Amino acid sequence: MTIDINKIRHDFLILSEKIYGKSLVYFDNAATSQTPTQVTDVMLEYYNKYNSNIHRGVHYLSNKSTEGAENARIKVQKFINAEHSHEVIFTRGTTESVNLVANSFGECYISEGDEVLVSEMEHHSNIVPWQMLCQRKKAILKVLPFNDNGELMLEKLPELITDRTKILAVNHISNALGTTNPIKEIIDFAHSKNVPVLIDAAQSVQHKKIDVQALDADFLVFSGHKLYGPTGIGVLYGKEKYLNEMPPWQGGGEMIQEVTFEKTTYNELPFKFEAGTPNYIAEIGLGAAIDYVEAIGLDVIDAYEQELLDYATEKFQAIPNMKIYGTAKHKSSLISFLVEGIHFYDMGMLLDQMGIAVRTGTHCAEPVMTHFGIEGTVRASFAFYNTKEEIDVLIAGIEKVCKMFGAKTV
Repeated sequence: MTIDINKIRHDFLILSEKIYGKSLVYFDNAATSQTPTQVTDVMLEYYNKYNSNIHRGVHYLSNKSTEGAENARIKVQKFINAEHSHEVIFTRGTTESVNLVANSFGECYISEGDEVLVSEMEHHSNIVPWQMLCQRKKAILKVLPFNDNGELMLEKLPELITDRTKILAVNHISNALGTTNPIKEIIDFAHSKNVPVLIDAAQSVQHKKIDVQALDADFLVFSGHKLYGPTGIGVLYGKEKYLNEMPPWQGGGEMIQEVTFEKTTYNELPFKFEAGTPNYIAEIGLGAAIDYVEAIGLDVIDAYEQELLDYATEKFQAIPNMKIYGTAKHKSSLISFLVEGIHFYDMGMLLDQMGIAVRTGTHCAEPVMTHFGIEGTVRASFAFYNTKEEIDVLIAGIEKVCKMFGAKTV
């Protein structure tokens, strides 16, 4: 099977929009991907025909919405091959998922003097919650560094993991460098030292097939809005054994079995971690996004996006004074770059005037920028609805900016 690019682009109405009179070229997919009509139509149908708070209701609308939301949970379970649907916890996104684990797992398992290990290339969402936990518990945050190619220095794991290490948190794919980390190798080594692992899959579930049982992942987190789904919805997968032992993070409705002023007993999984009215229509939208991606096939998507990355990399490397940050052997479909003498904000704003959307700044990964001694980069990130022709437009735009600043283009 191959990508039918014209059919796919027709599904994403925003791709036909004009920006400053120019056809939109959207290369900010690592921040938020666009959403096909197959997802928005399903969500609109539920808002217009079935909208009602889920669970506990006895009337038709509540039952219909409950069925849709719980079917979405099963779709997520199958998508990542979790053993049980109750190992899938719905959250507001990757950030909330990490915070849930840092708070609840941390409360249960981490004491003064214990250690938490993260990598140097993490998004702030996979750093700050662990910092806060360590400050609260008087634990120690340790860092696994990466080399100048943007590859984790796995040879340092044996000295970094000790008998006080309680959890390792690492991304599957770096949002700032595009590096695809060998998470199975990392998990296997950590498990040999009896250390559980949290995988930040926010940048990978939309590109690569993930099997949490084959990986033996203890926790895995991702967001719907990077998976062609709605905003405000995310997933925490956790092994049943940990989720059962971890205390609830938030209190309120739904996460309880019985409440008195003397004592509250908590609900079973997954509801123990889903306090309050859930974002159930976004859950249904996430399920529809998974249906959409699986109909195309993640293997097909991955292969096509690799073509785009290879094509773009070759074009970028031909631009004088261009430096690409993140040159790992195994990369996903994004390129972070700077052109000598041109500030990343200037590059991004001028490309925007040409209808080209890229991301500029630190990408919520300041330690990555500190590693390279820079303040930020321009990031172009690709999705399966992008084309080589759009990459040519980007290259022409970069060359035009270079000429405006008097930089060489040949």
